Amino acid sequence: MRTLTSGTPRRCGRLLTAGTMATGIALLITTPAQAAPSPSPSASGDIVTKAGTSFLTATAVKPAQPVRLTASTGDYLYWSVETEAGQTAEVAATVTLPAADARHGAQTWTVEVFDGLRRRQACTAGAQAPTASATDPSVALDCSLREVRAWAEPWSGDPLPGTYYIRLSAIDLPEQDLGLTIQVSMQITVADNGDPVPEGGDLQAPLVPAGRPGSVLTSASPSPSASPADGGIDWGGIDWGGWLPDASTRWIWTTAGGVLAAVAGVAGFALTRRSRRWQVR
Repeated sequence: MRTLTSGTPRRCGRLLTAGTMATGIALLITTPAQAAPSPSPSASGDIVTKAGTSFLTATAVKPAQPVRLTASTGDYLYWSVETEAGQTAEVAATVTLPAADARHGAQTWTVEVFDGLRRRQACTAGAQAPTASATDPSVALDCSLREVRAWAEPWSGDPLPGTYYIRLSAIDLPEQDLGLTIQVSMQITVADNGDPVPEGGDLQAPLVPAGRPGSVLTSASPSPSASPADGGIDWGGIDWGGWLPDASTRWIWTTAGGVLAAVAGVAGFALTRRSRRWQVR
């Protein structure tokens, strides 16, 4: 009994020591794997490498996001970018042209900017439609937009917050050069002027408000009568049982005009008939 009692603590101590060593080994093995940092996305993942062929398929681009892709001469390339009130956007693009021995003349390229309603926005600065000679290796384009406004008149074409579309295309070149490979590099920068409501205004009410908006009447509300302030006549609170409409200046002038027209017609007929009698005699 003494041997068993004295050997039990030793056996337990051995088991605890073995368990502690196993736990330490497991921690040493698993800790480096858990502490290893996840791989960060490469810079090339932020580069846009495609473009749309129409307004509906325009590729969305964020401000300051680089765009690099390969295209064909004669293609229409579309991108879209979001802007807010108080910002000014600038589009800078460089088109690397094919080798000079493969071209047949000068080429004119253009960068155009449209708002969400497909209205073309004017460029305030930059070379919007430069021409490259037959030996130029590339052509640089630039377009600075006006400051985006928080409101505008309905007849104006001022830039408003929303989506803007950028179109890059060749507008004048020899027909033999269509289909040649080009390299496009573009970047859209947006500068915030710090004024979220430029021009000191904000669109908060309808552009053409109603002249005399009415009010919704409930079944419990009494039937209103026309008052002189509203351009009508107060009948002294008399209830006509709904047979007569509410009197107003329109009804008065219409009735008076009808009476005057009838009197003028009768008088004219009488004068004409009397003159005919004198002629017969």
